[in-house]
Amino acid sequence: MALFDKSDSAQLVVLSLLAEGASYGYQLTKDAATRSSGTLRLTPGVLYPMLKSLETEGLITSSWEEIKAQGSAEDGTGRRRKWYRISPKGRKRLEQRIAAHRAYTALIDTFLGGRPQEERP
Repeated sequence: MALFDKSDSAQLVVLSLLAEGASYGYQLTKDAATRSSGTLRLTPGVLYPMLKSLETEGLITSSWEEIKAQGSAEDGTGRRRKWYRISPKGRKRLEQRIAAHRAYTALIDTFLGGRPQEERP
């Protein structure tokens, strides 16, 4: 499994996942791993500081939800889960990052597999 430590790429992945709908940290980690067949791992040490930074920049918003375990008493408190949502500013940033990524990939592709080896001087 590859660790995901490139902040630009990790932000692109997280914003893409949040563009599909609200989510919480652990679910984002699971979704990234599932969609990459286990290749990408958003570790808590990378994910949570990045989420805080994205929220500070206004690219995502968050809210808390109390989760009660099945069978718990009504007056009992449950654990809390923080949900993240992409903001309009975040959607715009995502579009920009996708365009930049595609342009970069196209540029690199011009250097890979261009001419066959025997044609080079």
